[in-house]
Amino acid sequence: MKLGVPLGLLHPAVWRDVAVAADELGYESLWMPEHLVFATDLSLAVYPGGDAPAISPATPLFDAPAFLCWLAGLTSRVKLGTAVHLFALRHPFVSARAFATLDAVSGGRAVCGVGAGWYEGEWVAAGLDFATRGPRLDEALQVARRLWTEPAVAHEGRFYRFPEVAFEPKPVQPHLPILAGGESAAALRRAATLCDGWISMPHTLDTIRSPLDRLAALRDDRPFSVTVHAYDLSGPGEIDRWAALGVDRLIVRPWRNSREAVPRLTAFARAVL
Repeated sequence: MKLGVPLGLLHPAVWRDVAVAADELGYESLWMPEHLVFATDLSLAVYPGGDAPAISPATPLFDAPAFLCWLAGLTSRVKLGTAVHLFALRHPFVSARAFATLDAVSGGRAVCGVGAGWYEGEWVAAGLDFATRGPRLDEALQVARRLWTEPAVAHEGRFYRFPEVAFEPKPVQPHLPILAGGESAAALRRAATLCDGWISMPHTLDTIRSPLDRLAALRDDRPFSVTVHAYDLSGPGEIDRWAALGVDRLIVRPWRNSREAVPRLTAFARAVL
C-alpha cells in the first residue's frame, strides 16, 4: 500500500516542514488542493448536499503546481500531486505547461489529479460556463495528453481551437499519470475512460464500497490506480483491509491540528513504514 500525505487543512506555514518530513520518513506522495479564486458572494459557495457556505473568501490560495515545484527542490523522492487541480479553469496550454514543468524540475515525480469542480463562484468569476465544466475538462485532458506526447499538435474541438503548435519540453515521465476526482457518474466515467486512476473524497471502509463498485463496472483492462483519502484510519491494522478492496494508495492524516502534524507523521511512519 502506498501512503500519501495531504497538505490541505493544514496551516500553510507548516507545509514545508510536513513535505520534508514526508520525504524523509518514506511516505510515497504529497497532495495539494487548489482553487483559483473565491468570490465574496457566498450564495454560490454551498457544497452540494450542504446547508452553509463551504469556503471563506479570506482563505489564502496558492498555485498548486507552482508551490509543488518549490517543494520539489526541498525533497528527493516523494511524488507530488494535486487533489485536485481544476484543469479546465485554464486553457489546456496553461495547465499542461504547469504539470510538464513540475515533472521536469522534480525529475519525474508529478501526479496530475484533476476535477471538474463543485464551486460555481470561481467559474462565474473566470467568465466560464459552470454547466460545461465536465465536457470542457474532458477535452482539456485529451489536448494535454497530446501536447505531452506528440511532436506537434493542432486541435479543433468544442471548447478549444488552435493551429499546429510545438510543446517542449515533454514531461520526464513518458506517461504522466492523470487521476480524476469526483464521485458523480460523469466523474467516475472520466476516471475509467480518460485517466490513469481515480482519487476519492474522504471515506471509511464502509462508505468506499459503493463508489468502488460503480467504478469497477466502468473500467476496462488498462492499468489503473485507486487513491482514497482515509482520514479516519484507525491504525496500521486497517491497511490490509483497504488493500483487499483494491485500493492502491491511502492519503492519511494522523494529526488533529497543524502543530502536531510532523510528530504524528513520524509516529505513524514508525508504526507502518
